[in-house]
Amino acid sequence: MAQAAVTSPTGPGQLVTFDTHPQRYRHWKLSCEGPVATLAMNVDEDAGLRPGYKLKLNSYDLGVDIELNDALQRIRFEHPEVRTVVLTSTRDRIFCSGANIFMLGLSSHAWKVNFCKFTNETRNGIEDSSRYSGLKFVAACNGTTAGGGYELALACDEILLVDDRSAAVSLPEVALLGVLPGTGGLTRLTDKRKVRRDLADLFCTVTEGVRAPRAKEWRLIDGHAKPQQFAAAVQQRAAELAALSDRPQQASGVELIPLARQVDADGYHYPHVDVQIDRKARTATLTVQAPGTDQPSDLEQILALGTDWWPLAMARELDDAILMLRSNELQIGTWILKTRGEGRRVLAVDSIMAEHAGNWFVRETLGMLRRTLARLDVSSRTLFAVIDGGSCFAGTLFELALAADRSYMLSAPERADAPRVALSSLNFGGFETVARVSRIESRFYGHEPPIVQARQSIGQFLGSEEALRLGLVTAAPDALDWDDEIRIAIEERGSLSPDALTGMEANLRFGAAETMETRIFGRLSAWQNWIFIRPNAVGEAGALKVFGTGDKARFNWERV
Repeated sequence: MAQAAVTSPTGPGQLVTFDTHPQRYRHWKLSCEGPVATLAMNVDEDAGLRPGYKLKLNSYDLGVDIELNDALQRIRFEHPEVRTVVLTSTRDRIFCSGANIFMLGLSSHAWKVNFCKFTNETRNGIEDSSRYSGLKFVAACNGTTAGGGYELALACDEILLVDDRSAAVSLPEVALLGVLPGTGGLTRLTDKRKVRRDLADLFCTVTEGVRAPRAKEWRLIDGHAKPQQFAAAVQQRAAELAALSDRPQQASGVELIPLARQVDADGYHYPHVDVQIDRKARTATLTVQAPGTDQPSDLEQILALGTDWWPLAMARELDDAILMLRSNELQIGTWILKTRGEGRRVLAVDSIMAEHAGNWFVRETLGMLRRTLARLDVSSRTLFAVIDGGSCFAGTLFELALAADRSYMLSAPERADAPRVALSSLNFGGFETVARVSRIESRFYGHEPPIVQARQSIGQFLGSEEALRLGLVTAAPDALDWDDEIRIAIEERGSLSPDALTGMEANLRFGAAETMETRIFGRLSAWQNWIFIRPNAVGEAGALKVFGTGDKARFNWERV
């Protein structure tokens, strides 16, 4: 299996985990040859993550995407010499037929939502690495490329399709399943590939898809070649893209050692991140620790630390904790974000990362932090930052407070452990949201005066009064009222409709800026929370339920 099967301490079933290793892959083969890595898909149809379906025709489920995400991480950190990644298939005349329909038909709504969200984030991660890390991606579609398979190709920089008179690209969800392309397909067609609206409309309603010459004409692919020339054309284009990259030609990678995660009935526990779950209150408290010691400033020492370097270790653990909570703790609606440690050490690390941002390892660590924080932004959970005594919301860790829906800071100037917050230069562009603006800029909707004031405070440790004045926190109760105000805020939030909160939070988190990524997640929310639960899709005679049975779907023809 793509992940460890661990019995859940909270009830029946299995705990879904997201860490794996190439030696345990069942669906992908990763090979590296100089500057080109090849990720070849060969899905084991009998290795579905859950029972009840077979992954035929290189279709995928969450387990397949867990392996893909892991492989991408290993390319980023363990293979710095790689400049181009070729995604292809070892199956004859099949690239990928998309998400497994029988898995979707059997899955709960929540499982489908989390599956689609993780799939989106993995695709976005491909584009993030292309944008920031010098990695380029080529989809070598050696056969049928349908649904989510084509959406995976769309996430790549270029798409090459074999011209064998049968291979085609398609997004057949509307015509076959009564739903729509779910991992950014429609949005990438328009925003990324600039496919004309009328052609996109025709494409998405033609079940058989579009073959190579016309697909090139419609901008659905970038090139095609006959079967005899296809492999050479792919390698030539991969080499050309590799020549444009600034990733190092001679560098030793950093091995991604397994996470030290402990799971018990109370939560998930790591060296730098701790998750305490209160099921009665339906809350999870995530506490992130600052470095326990001063971190090195010398690049050789940093590389020698590898995954023990604090920012990378913390990011990997936080990323894992977010994914674990999203998939395994559906009743836990409020995440309380806390920090502990010395802020000066975090600011020192931020300074080192800013100074050496051009180094491949530092750049990849910043990318890991950026993508992890973006998972918070798109998680359908309430986020409250609690800045209390002993807190360490400084620099990179202050991004947690900026990601929160609200932040409460204890006002206790007379106390020795009174909290202080601080900004670093990385808060101003180092960790862009999926809206591609900093969280500071998003917070103030690009309004310049408060952004300038906040920038002028870089490096200063601010008390509650100053943080409140600068608009960096929501409220600052004094010690007398602190416990009651925090308790009441959490209890009130927990009493509200989860559906209403999800809609409100998703609308408020990205400010006025919109990008392809925010459009994808916005439309994904509408799709998941309406089309995916309508009888036309999942009713007794819905398209997802009768697919493959020979029966035709029966639709309610009302337009709602």
